[in-house]
Amino acid sequence: MAPSSTYHHGDLRAACLRAARELLEEDGSAGLSLRAVARRAGVSATAPYRHYADREALVSAVAAEGYRELATHLAQAHPAPSTPDELAAVAVAYVRFALEHPALFRAMFAEPCDPTSEERVAATAAISEYVRTIVKATFPGVDADALSTTVWALVHGLAFLHLDGKLDSSTPEIVAAQVTSAVRALFDAAPAMSGTAAAAQPGV
Repeated sequence: MAPSSTYHHGDLRAACLRAARELLEEDGSAGLSLRAVARRAGVSATAPYRHYADREALVSAVAAEGYRELATHLAQAHPAPSTPDELAAVAVAYVRFALEHPALFRAMFAEPCDPTSEERVAATAAISEYVRTIVKATFPGVDADALSTTVWALVHGLAFLHLDGKLDSSTPEIVAAQVTSAVRALFDAAPAMSGTAAAAQPGV
């Protein structure tokens, strides 16, 4: 495609993001560069620099877009989860998003990103707050910050274990069963573990 100068300000940014997403899906992160994005978008080699100072800035923009899509995907799984089973359903949706968009998910969480990107920071903060809110609604009275970190770490780890072939992802049903079992095991074990810890304290 011949370079074009017809992109308007907003269109160029969107075109670069589309090109970056396509390159990620086709070749993974190795094939992603500003020059490759320019070729795919059909613009001059310098055009992407109008919006992205470097590759990390571009990856941050792609990641921010991914976080917003993930948030929408989770909300579709359940708009306001308030029980352990509903929270487990959201966890399943998280892992399925990773499996359905592996290159994007890795760009979101495994690629170096621009830490000064306000867009990326806002998008990640929104995901973090979403997890905290649903954990607080499901388990009122607990330390929501600590438990939301624990739940996110568990589910995020499950996502990468499935992506990396360490867990069976041959069917959606198998994935759902594995994720649901793991999340329920965490919730079921917490009271028993707390009781064991309390009993081990001197004088208890």
